Amino acid sequence: MPWIQREIQLPALGPGIHPITEEILRSLPEIAGIQVGLLHVFIQHTSASLTLNENADPDVAGDLCRALDALAPEDFSYRHTVEGKDDMPAHVKVSLTDSGLTIPVANGRLRLGAWQGVFLCEHRRSAHRRSLVLTLQGE
Repeated sequence: MPWIQREIQLPALGPGIHPITEEILRSLPEIAGIQVGLLHVFIQHTSASLTLNENADPDVAGDLCRALDALAPEDFSYRHTVEGKDDMPAHVKVSLTDSGLTIPVANGRLRLGAWQGVFLCEHRRSAHRRSLVLTLQGE
Protein backbone atom coordinates (compact mmCIF):
# COMPACT_ATOMS: atom_id res chain seq x y z
CA MET A 1 0.00 0.00 0.00
CA PRO A 2 1.35 3.47 -0.79
CA TRP A 3 1.77 6.02 1.97
CA ILE A 4 -1.38 7.97 2.78
CA GLN A 5 -1.17 11.46 4.20
CA ARG A 6 -4.21 13.52 5.07
CA GLU A 7 -4.69 16.83 6.86
CA ILE A 8 -7.79 17.17 9.00
CA GLN A 9 -9.29 20.11 10.86
CA LEU A 10 -10.71 19.44 14.29
CA PRO A 11 -13.68 21.48 15.46
CA ALA A 12 -12.89 24.41 17.76
CA LEU A 13 -12.43 22.96 21.21
CA GLY A 14 -12.09 24.97 24.39
CA PRO A 15 -9.39 24.50 27.00
CA GLY A 16 -8.95 20.94 28.20
CA ILE A 17 -8.00 17.48 27.06
CA HIS A 18 -10.38 16.12 24.43
CA PRO A 19 -10.67 12.58 23.02
CA ILE A 20 -10.02 12.51 19.25
CA THR A 21 -9.46 8.82 18.47
CA GLU A 22 -12.81 8.51 16.67
CA GLU A 23 -12.21 11.62 14.52
CA ILE A 24 -8.88 10.14 13.43
CA LEU A 25 -10.46 6.79 12.56
CA ARG A 26 -13.31 8.45 10.61
CA SER A 27 -10.72 10.42 8.62
CA LEU A 28 -8.69 7.33 7.67
CA PRO A 29 -11.04 4.49 6.67
CA GLU A 30 -8.00 2.92 4.93
CA ILE A 31 -6.84 1.67 8.35
CA ALA A 32 -9.35 -1.15 7.97
CA GLY A 33 -7.26 -2.60 5.14
CA ILE A 34 -3.92 -2.55 6.97
CA GLN A 35 -2.63 -5.85 8.35
CA VAL A 36 0.56 -4.34 9.79
CA GLY A 37 1.64 -0.69 9.74
CA LEU A 38 2.07 2.60 11.53
CA LEU A 39 -0.01 5.73 11.92
CA HIS A 40 1.73 8.98 12.75
CA VAL A 41 -0.43 11.85 14.07
CA PHE A 42 1.14 15.33 14.07
CA ILE A 43 -0.40 18.59 15.32
CA GLN A 44 0.61 21.76 13.46
CA HIS A 45 0.46 24.13 16.42
CA THR A 46 2.66 25.37 19.27
CA SER A 47 -0.04 26.02 21.86
CA ALA A 48 -1.93 22.72 21.60
CA SER A 49 -0.57 19.19 21.79
CA LEU A 50 -1.35 15.50 21.68
CA THR A 51 -1.23 12.82 24.33
CA LEU A 52 -1.95 9.13 24.51
CA ASN A 53 -3.68 8.40 27.77
CA GLU A 54 -6.51 6.68 29.60
CA ASN A 55 -9.89 7.01 27.89
CA ALA A 56 -12.08 5.12 30.36
CA ASP A 57 -12.42 7.66 33.18
CA PRO A 58 -13.01 11.33 32.22
CA ASP A 59 -11.51 12.38 35.56
CA VAL A 60 -8.08 11.52 34.13
CA ALA A 61 -8.31 14.33 31.56
CA GLY A 62 -9.37 16.84 34.22
CA ASP A 63 -6.58 15.76 36.55
CA LEU A 64 -4.04 16.06 33.71
CA CYS A 65 -5.23 19.62 33.01
CA ARG A 66 -4.87 20.59 36.67
CA ALA A 67 -1.40 19.01 36.86
CA LEU A 68 -0.23 20.85 33.74
CA ASP A 69 -1.66 24.11 35.10
CA ALA A 70 0.35 23.57 38.30
CA LEU A 71 3.54 22.89 36.32
CA ALA A 72 3.09 25.89 33.99
CA PRO A 73 0.97 28.50 35.78
CA GLU A 74 -0.10 31.73 34.08
CA ASP A 75 1.21 33.85 36.96
CA PHE A 76 4.85 32.81 36.42
CA SER A 77 7.14 35.66 35.32
CA TYR A 78 7.44 34.76 31.63
CA ARG A 79 9.22 37.10 29.23
CA HIS A 80 7.16 36.07 26.19
CA THR A 81 3.80 37.77 26.84
CA VAL A 82 3.00 39.42 23.51
CA GLU A 83 0.26 36.89 22.64
CA GLY A 84 -1.52 36.93 25.99
CA LYS A 85 -1.12 35.58 29.48
CA ASP A 86 -2.10 32.03 28.47
CA ASP A 87 0.31 31.73 25.50
CA MET A 88 3.66 31.03 27.15
CA PRO A 89 2.18 28.52 29.63
CA ALA A 90 0.68 26.79 26.56
CA HIS A 91 4.14 26.51 24.98
CA VAL A 92 5.51 24.97 28.19
CA LYS A 93 2.64 22.46 28.30
CA VAL A 94 3.28 21.47 24.67
CA SER A 95 6.91 20.79 25.59
CA LEU A 96 5.75 18.55 28.44
CA THR A 97 3.33 16.59 26.22
CA ASP A 98 3.95 16.02 22.50
CA SER A 99 3.31 17.32 19.01
CA GLY A 100 3.37 13.87 17.40
CA LEU A 101 2.34 10.31 18.20
CA THR A 102 3.19 7.07 16.40
CA ILE A 103 0.68 4.25 16.85
CA PRO A 104 1.02 0.68 15.54
CA VAL A 105 -1.73 -0.66 13.29
CA ALA A 106 -2.59 -4.37 12.98
CA ASN A 107 -5.49 -6.34 11.56
CA GLY A 108 -7.30 -3.16 10.48
CA ARG A 109 -7.19 -1.49 13.90
CA LEU A 110 -5.07 0.85 15.96
CA ARG A 111 -3.11 -1.26 18.44
CA LEU A 112 -4.06 0.89 21.41
CA GLY A 113 -4.16 -0.66 24.85
CA ALA A 114 -7.51 -1.46 26.44
CA TRP A 115 -7.65 1.89 28.26
CA GLN A 116 -5.79 4.10 25.76
CA GLY A 117 -7.06 6.87 23.52
CA VAL A 118 -5.62 9.78 21.55
CA PHE A 119 -6.34 13.22 23.00
CA LEU A 120 -5.99 16.81 21.85
CA CYS A 121 -4.70 19.07 24.62
CA GLU A 122 -5.97 22.61 24.09
CA HIS A 123 -3.75 24.79 26.26
CA ARG A 124 -5.21 28.22 25.39
CA ARG A 125 -8.22 29.70 27.21
CA SER A 126 -10.27 30.18 24.06
CA ALA A 127 -11.42 27.58 21.55
CA HIS A 128 -9.28 27.10 18.43
CA ARG A 129 -9.61 24.96 15.32
CA ARG A 130 -6.56 22.71 15.17
CA SER A 131 -4.97 20.95 12.19
CA LEU A 132 -3.59 17.44 12.29
CA VAL A 133 -1.48 15.67 9.69
CA LEU A 134 -2.19 11.93 9.61
CA THR A 135 0.39 9.72 7.89
CA LEU A 136 -0.42 6.03 7.40
CA GLN A 137 1.83 3.31 5.99
CA GLY A 138 1.30 -0.41 6.00
CA GLU A 139 0.41 -3.47 4.07
